[in-house]
Amino acid sequence: MAEPENTLAQQLRDRFGDRIAECIVHDYEVATAEITLVVAPEHMLEVARALRDEAAFRFEQLIDVCGVDYLSYGQVEWDTEDASGEGFSRGVEGEGAGRFDWADRPQPGLVARRFASVLHLQSVHHNRRLRVRCFAPDDGLPVVPSVINLWPVANWFEREAFDLFGIVYEGHPDLRRILTDYGFVGHPFRKDFPLIGNVEVRYDAEQGRVIYQPVTIEPRVTVPRVVRHDSRREQARSEAAGQAAGK
Repeated sequence: MAEPENTLAQQLRDRFGDRIAECIVHDYEVATAEITLVVAPEHMLEVARALRDEAAFRFEQLIDVCGVDYLSYGQVEWDTEDASGEGFSRGVEGEGAGRFDWADRPQPGLVARRFASVLHLQSVHHNRRLRVRCFAPDDGLPVVPSVINLWPVANWFEREAFDLFGIVYEGHPDLRRILTDYGFVGHPFRKDFPLIGNVEVRYDAEQGRVIYQPVTIEPRVTVPRVVRHDSRREQARSEAAGQAAGK
């Protein structure tokens, strides 16, 4: 049986001390408690190696590496107070990520740094998981250490985060794009990347090849629908049911 997560949190605090910036316990429920370890880049490899090798932790399996862009984190674009009382739409102010002019782009909200690399680790031996977050110190050129020498499976994960978020993994032997096309400009998962993109691709019959051109579609805001009950239709169904019962 796995040890309680708060015991693991205390072990992490005692072992690493000031090498970790935070040890956060997300105690949603006892059965689903999660721990996030926030580590500075200069201590990342030392802490990661200890998490993998030391008997108290033994996080031998790397499940995933993902990038996070915290631009506009904690800011909301929904207008719920003045939303229409008719129909199914909710009000959108159009200020969310990907729906703004560059001059009016969102600014960092509730976190000091914009980009982070997040490791998801699993200890098969102890039957527990751990999230390790490392913030890049420079938002203009986000650089964090690569963990490929500790967990070789990180190879493609780090390439994906580099491709989609522009996070540079220092020490990666083959850091290049993995999902976007050759010559792609920008990083599509960044919050300030346009939702419609910058260019579109089509086949030109006259030139006999695929060409790139500026996007021709008009940007639009896709509003999620909120299904509400219509009392008029409920009344009609009730009356129809009564008439059917009377027959």
